[in-house]
Amino acid sequence: MFRSRSKDEQAAPSQPGEDLTKQTRDPQAPKGRPTPKRSEAQTGRRSLSKPPANRKEAAKRAREARRADLAKQREALATGDERYLPLRDRGQLRRYTRDFIDSRWHIAEFFLPIALIILVMSIMPSLAAKNLSLVLWMGVIIMIIFDSVLTARRLKKALRERFPDESLKGTTGYGLMRTLQMRRMRLPKPQVARGEAPRR
Repeated sequence: MFRSRSKDEQAAPSQPGEDLTKQTRDPQAPKGRPTPKRSEAQTGRRSLSKPPANRKEAAKRAREARRADLAKQREALATGDERYLPLRDRGQLRRYTRDFIDSRWHIAEFFLPIALIILVMSIMPSLAAKNLSLVLWMGVIIMIIFDSVLTARRLKKALRERFPDESLKGTTGYGLMRTLQMRRMRLPKPQVARGEAPRR
């Protein structure tokens, strides 16, 4: 009798002890996902944006931001994306002006190749070639002035009809400067073909 009772008493306290151990181990039980490795945790921490630690770090970030902006700007100059164009090229007025210029032929866009021909003629030993180069030079200048005046008048008229309530300040000069560039060298790149109407 005494023996069986003592066994029961020894067995009885062992059960609550087991329960206590289970309770103390529960907070340390698995969370349903594996514990991340140290390298993964460090990578996650690095990905979070932090303020620059010093001037050197701030300057580095500023350079990277400028490079990214310039890359977007170069792409926009090739595609005509209005969001990233330089300020001087943004807006409907400037876009319409570019389209108006790009849809027509202009004498001024051939100025560079003609000037090269005139330069070659002027250094030739022949006096007749030199005189001809001078006459050709004067003729080209007169034709460019005449064409530029005509283009400016047409552009102003088209802009007034298209944008009656907006200021046209600077748009004519912007368009005439574009005529001085060869078509393939213009930036932003032409978005309309010759003879095509400007985009709306």
